[in-house]
Amino acid sequence: MIEIDGSYKEGGGALLRVSTALSALTGKKFLVKNIRAGRPKPGMMMQHLNSVSTIGKISNAQITGLELGSTQMEFIPGKLKGGKFQVDVKTAGSISLILQALIIPAIFTPEGVKITIKGGTDVRWAPSVDYLRNVTLPILQSMGVSVDLKLLSRGHYPRGGGLVKAFIKPVKKLKTLNVHELEVDVIKGISHSTQLPRHVATRQADSAQKILHSAGYDVEIEIESEGEALSPGSGLVLWSEHGGKSIPRVGASCLGKPGKPAEVVGREAATEILSCISRGAALDQYMGDQIIPYLAIAGSSSVKVARLTNHTITNIYAAEKFTNRNFTIKSSSDEVTVIEVE
Repeated sequence: MIEIDGSYKEGGGALLRVSTALSALTGKKFLVKNIRAGRPKPGMMMQHLNSVSTIGKISNAQITGLELGSTQMEFIPGKLKGGKFQVDVKTAGSISLILQALIIPAIFTPEGVKITIKGGTDVRWAPSVDYLRNVTLPILQSMGVSVDLKLLSRGHYPRGGGLVKAFIKPVKKLKTLNVHELEVDVIKGISHSTQLPRHVATRQADSAQKILHSAGYDVEIEIESEGEALSPGSGLVLWSEHGGKSIPRVGASCLGKPGKPAEVVGREAATEILSCISRGAALDQYMGDQIIPYLAIAGSSSVKVARLTNHTITNIYAAEKFTNRNFTIKSSSDEVTVIEVE
């Protein structure tokens, strides 16, 4: 039985999600204690409950301690199976975080997984669905992962209600990933406003475009405006591309909130991606932690990330526990980091 300390490093839900996903994939049972001990409200919340429950269904797992507020859980996986699933988070809990965890074992099911998830698509402390579609999935595609993702409606804090459908296709083996230097010839983006005037999304985009143009980049930002939603909201996601290839690319984002001018949203997203680009690393800090389980599965890989975070270190901790891979971290003085796995 593998034991996981849920308070390790960032002490959040990522350790629970990644451990459960890798347990389902490898067939190794585990016990996790101190779940989300580093958070103001420790223990499982709805998003974590749904992540573990869905992974449990596709792995025929026996689960003890699967309840709201639980700080300890035992997970005993069985044989992986695909099929159709539906998840309703019932809050603005992140759809992207659930999908991130689910994809890891789902790609190795015999028939793949079709899933419909209702929850938050654009919420704080989580990658937006646009980042998932335009940064995460293209990079994973270069390793052989294939996910068809459809955004049917957006869900913002506090009521959520966003709707996403995904088909996670089965693969037999992941390709290794060796990517270091960032190349950029265009910055693309999506600026959206939901249950708000269209000019909010336009102003976000115009503000970002002005800054990025002045930095010498070609810019293409789509405007999306929806009237139907449970909660109003807005946001801007930007990502880099080079020659239309899936890698390398980095991303950045900013969400609107009451009292925050649309121009500030655009400026913050643009400033963040320019800062990331200036480091010259092939992956941004967010993709740096998301890629860890896949590097562990594929082996013999090496990537350069813009900044080493506690999330990344935490995911390495989990990956080494379940896969017997050895990770090496090489950091330079400007925090750009090369992560290698044997």
